[in-house]
Formats: sequence, structure tokens, C-alpha cells
Amino acid sequence: MLPAPGKFQGSFTGLHLSSQFSDLLTFAQKYFMQKIGLLSDTHSYFHPELPRIFKDCDEIWHAGDFGDLPIIEELRKLKPLRGVYGNIDGTDIRSEFPEMLRFDCEGVDVLMTHIGGYPGNYAPAVRSIMKTHPPKLFISGHSHILKIIFDKKHNCLHLNPGAAGRHGFHKVMSMLRFTIEGPHIKDMEVVEFPREKIL
Repeated sequence: MLPAPGKFQGSFTGLHLSSQFSDLLTFAQKYFMQKIGLLSDTHSYFHPELPRIFKDCDEIWHAGDFGDLPIIEELRKLKPLRGVYGNIDGTDIRSEFPEMLRFDCEGVDVLMTHIGGYPGNYAPAVRSIMKTHPPKLFISGHSHILKIIFDKKHNCLHLNPGAAGRHGFHKVMSMLRFTIEGPHIKDMEVVEFPREKIL
């Protein structure tokens, strides 16, 4: 029986594994797995717990309405950042981030936009993509409502992390953490905090 991934102890069916092979194996396991921190609608607010929340993440993804450039700078200090601009973001942020972002993460086709709707109620631009070339993971923000919905029709997982800022009607600030390993999206975690008052 083969040992489980990550459990090699320097030998394999009686043969000694070189340190170079062990290093390669560790690199391969890391390369094909990414832990993601997902948030949206920060509206210029950087929660003091974000460094702890995203400490073990490989990347941070932001689904729009950053609010200002300083929060982008703070997030980039934590981890590599991907994102899209939202409806409240100014030209400075729009010059750095697109309205819609499509990319591959460890073999998972990801589509992210701020105002995109959700399964059964997609925004027009997203609806046309879903008809012709649906992604495996669709991410949006804007609603300030956390959603995790699997779209059976398009075989696509939809995520909306809710709002991580203090502006809006939401009573709870929320964000998500999950892992992408090969074709699998797993280990979904919801992180929530009571919304802080704006002084």
C-alpha cells in the first residue's frame, strides 16, 4: 500500500528517497493546493483580525467595493491579492483592477465580478457567460449577503462572501476561507464578526 500524501518518511517500498525527491514532492503538493481567503465590500474598513484570519492562506481574493487604496495596500502586505472593482470604487482602483476577472487556480476555472447575481438571478453579462462557457467557480459581492450555492444547471459553485466592512444594512461582517486542491473546492469556512459601529 502506498503511504498517504505528505506522510513519506524517507523510504518508499524499501528504497531510500533522496532529499531532492522529498523536496520535489513537498513542492508538488503545495503547488497543487491553494488556501484562499475571500472577502468583499470592505468599504475602506480593514478589520484588525484580518492578519490572523488570513495567516494560513496563500492568496486573498476581493470581490469589489474596496473603498480606497490604503486597504488594498494593507491586504497586499498580508498575501498576494486578486480582485475586481466595485460600484463605489473610484478611478484609482479601477485602473488597477478589472470589472470582471477570469483566471485558473490549480485547474479550477474562476470567474469573479462585483455585481453578478446568483444562480437563478444572474446579471445579464454573467448570464450570457453561463450559457456559453460557465466557470467552475463564480464569485460576486455587492449584496452584503453571504451565499454558498451550487448551480446544478451549470455545474458551478457560487460564492458571495457577504460584506467585511461596516457600511450597509448587514448586521454581521463575513468572509470565507476555502481550499482549492486540483479540481476540488473544499474545506469551506465561514468567518463572522458582529458589525462594528461607525464612529
